[in-house]
Amino acid sequence: MPVDDHKIDSTIVDEKTSHSETSSTLDVTTGTVHVTSRDVHIDPEKEKAVLKKFDKYVLPQAFLFILLNYLDRSNLGNARVFGFEEDVGLTGNQFGNLVTLFFVPYIITEVFWVTAVKRFGPNYVITVALFGWCSATIATGFVHNYSQALACRMLLGLFEAGVAPAFAFIFSTIYSRESTAKRIALINLANVTSGAFGGMFAYGVQMMGMRRGLEAWRWLFIIEGSVSLAICGGCLFSFPNKPETAWFLDAEEKELMIQRKLRDAIYNGDDTFDWKWVRAGLTDPFIYLASIAFFTSSVAIFGYGTFLPTLIKGFGYTSLAANYLTIPVYFVGALSLATQAYWSDRLKQRALFLLISAAPVIVAYLICVGTSSAIAGYVAMFILVLGVYTVSCLMITWVATNLTPDYKRSVGLPIFCSIGNCSGLVAGQLYPKTQGPRYIMGNGISAGLEAVAAVFVGLTWLLLRRRNAEKARMLRDGATENGKIGDMVLGFEYTL
Repeated sequence: MPVDDHKIDSTIVDEKTSHSETSSTLDVTTGTVHVTSRDVHIDPEKEKAVLKKFDKYVLPQAFLFILLNYLDRSNLGNARVFGFEEDVGLTGNQFGNLVTLFFVPYIITEVFWVTAVKRFGPNYVITVALFGWCSATIATGFVHNYSQALACRMLLGLFEAGVAPAFAFIFSTIYSRESTAKRIALINLANVTSGAFGGMFAYGVQMMGMRRGLEAWRWLFIIEGSVSLAICGGCLFSFPNKPETAWFLDAEEKELMIQRKLRDAIYNGDDTFDWKWVRAGLTDPFIYLASIAFFTSSVAIFGYGTFLPTLIKGFGYTSLAANYLTIPVYFVGALSLATQAYWSDRLKQRALFLLISAAPVIVAYLICVGTSSAIAGYVAMFILVLGVYTVSCLMITWVATNLTPDYKRSVGLPIFCSIGNCSGLVAGQLYPKTQGPRYIMGNGISAGLEAVAAVFVGLTWLLLRRRNAEKARMLRDGATENGKIGDMVLGFEYTL
C-alpha cells in the first residue's frame, strides 16, 4: 500500500480483535479523519506471535542493560557506607554535591540522546552511551579527591542521560498503548533489581577488604564498570535498530511489522521529520503539567535509591548490615511494581494507580520523621517501596503513550524526563551528613513533595479528560476535523 507524506491509510485494531470493520484516512497536517473501507488486515494471532519474539529477544537485553546502568549509578550509596567519603577526603555536603551535579549533564542532554535514537537507531546510540558510562564508572575507582570524583560523576551523568527515556521511547514504538506499562515497568524493575543486587554485591566486595593496595569501595566501581562493559558490549550486534528489520524475524514477520506500522500510523505518524512536531513537543501543556508531578514524586525515588543504605544505617544498623538489609526491601518493591503495572494495563488506568502508589510513600516518610525506632524505620522502607518505583513507571508510561507521532514523542518524552530528573538536584541535597542519623529534613520534604505530586496527577487527569470530552462532543456534532495535529486530532483518545 503506498504511503503519502500527508495521508496515511490505517486500520485501528485492538490486540484482542481479529480485524477492524473500518479503516481511517488521517491527514496528519490538518488532523482530518475520514472513514473508508478496510485496507490493512493483520492476523491478531500472528501479530501476537511476532510481539512475543520481541519479548523474547529485546526485553531481556533491555532489562540487563538498564540493570547494569542503574547499578553503576547507585553504587555511590553503597560505597559511602564503607569508607568512600573518608578515603577521598570529602567534607561538608560534598557527597551530596556528587549526587546533585551528576544530574546537570544528565538533564541537559536527555533530549539529544532520545532524538539520536530516533534518527540513528538504538543499537549505535546506546552502545556509545555504554562505553562512556562504563569508562566513567571504572575511573571512579581510582579517584583521590573531590574534583576527580566530581568529574567522573558528571561524565557518568552525560553518558547515562538517555538510557531510561530511550528505552521507554523504544518500547512505545513497538507495543500497543494498552500493553506498554508492563514493558516500561521493566525499566523500574531493573532499577529495583539493581538496588537488591547492588546491596548483595557491595556486601561481597566489602568482605574482600583491601586487595592489591586498593580499598574495597574502589573494587566496587572497577568490577561493576568492567562487568557492565563486558556483558552489554554485544548490544551493537544484537539489539535491533528498527522493529521491521529485526534480525530475529523472518521475511513474513518483517512484512507484518511494516503493515502494522502502516496500520498504527494514525497513532504514531510516518517517519517524515518536520519541525512542527518539535514545536508540538515543546508547547504541549500536558507535558509540563505531568512533568511537575514527575519532578515532585522523583525526589523520593532519587533520595531512596542513592541514600537507602545511609537511611538504614541511620536507624542504628552497622555498615555491613546497611548493605544486605536493602535486599529484601527491593524484592518487595519489585513485586509491587510488577503487580501494579499489570493491573494498570489491564484496567487501562494510569491516574488511579499513581494516586494509590503515592499513599504508602507519604506514610513511610512520615514514619521516618516521627520515630527513631530502628524496627519502625526499617518497616517504613518496606512500606515506601510499595509505591516509590510504581509512580515513576506509570508516569513515564502515561506520557509516552499519550504523545504522537513518534517525532513529537522523541522530543516531548525526554523534556518530560529532564524536568522530572531535576529532582536529582534537590534529592542530592536532602541528606547531608550533618543531618544524620535520622535525616528528618530530607524525609519530611520527600513526604511533602509526594503529596504535591498527587495533586498534579489529579490536574493532569483533568486536562486529558477535558480534551477527550471536547473531542467526543465535536464527533457527536458531526465534526470531521478540529484543525489540530498529532495526538490532538479527533481520532486520538487519551488514556486516563
